[in-house]
Amino acid sequence: MKQLRFRVLGGLFLVAGVLGWAGARMWDALGTLPGVPAAAPIVLGLIAVVVAAAALSLRARLRAQRERRPGAKGVDPLLAARAVVFGHASALVAALVAGLYGGAGIFLLTSPIDTPARHDQAIYAGLSVLTGIAVCASAMWLERICRLPEDEG
Repeated sequence: MKQLRFRVLGGLFLVAGVLGWAGARMWDALGTLPGVPAAAPIVLGLIAVVVAAAALSLRARLRAQRERRPGAKGVDPLLAARAVVFGHASALVAALVAGLYGGAGIFLLTSPIDTPARHDQAIYAGLSVLTGIAVCASAMWLERICRLPEDEG
């Protein structure tokens, strides 16, 4: 599995943002624009917390194992691999979702119709973008923690 790159996540975010903006514009022209759910930033925030908690747990266990503390629990390589795959997948999906909500949020902020409901939807979209970035950051941190040391031999 290849390491997460800022370029890949950023590119996915930008492409999804453009598609989200264009889709919101088209959907608004055809009728009513579907709303950004208030639960979107909450769910992305929970995923960020889970990935960050996994990173903290693995970091503490790896540090204890590296320092050869008595009674230190080792890290199962398969557990670490699963955590990295979960973080990797979460980051890709979060970049996609954050881009879509970001594009919809930009459309909502720039649309001529200014209602309190659209303003609230734009806030939810902005919070979704921020929590999506938090998921990507915690996933990249988890991947960095679980990286194997360079082999000198």
